[in-house]
Amino acid sequence: MKPRTRARSLALQVLYEVDIANHPPADVFKARLEETPLSEELSEFTRKIIFGVLPITQNLDILISKYAPEWPLEQIAAIDRNILRIALWEFAVFRETPIKVAINEAVELAKLYGSDSAPRFVNGVLGSLAEHLHDIQQILQKV
Repeated sequence: MKPRTRARSLALQVLYEVDIANHPPADVFKARLEETPLSEELSEFTRKIIFGVLPITQNLDILISKYAPEWPLEQIAAIDRNILRIALWEFAVFRETPIKVAINEAVELAKLYGSDSAPRFVNGVLGSLAEHLHDIQQILQKV
């Protein structure tokens, strides 16, 4: 697994646990880092993802629902929902990750953690969101 993919994987694990079990994110992050040590740079990247996504989770979910209405959010598996949140945050808020890279990384995470249909699903939803990137960025700037 590529270094940044490992960082995203760790961020996904933290966000998933926080989403499902409502554990404190800082504690979960610390525990995951002890299990899977990362370089300082990758640890910081992981931290940015986690603490970038968490405060705007509701906004990300609203955007996913708005621009991909054929996939009701409550019917999306928790792991897939968190993969979508990470990728959307990366290309719409963080903006240091090119859209294609964010989508490819999300698809790789879906292959690792999701069901057999997850990679195609994640690719489809993110493709739909990417088509509306300008509008999404305008909405998220107001948050």
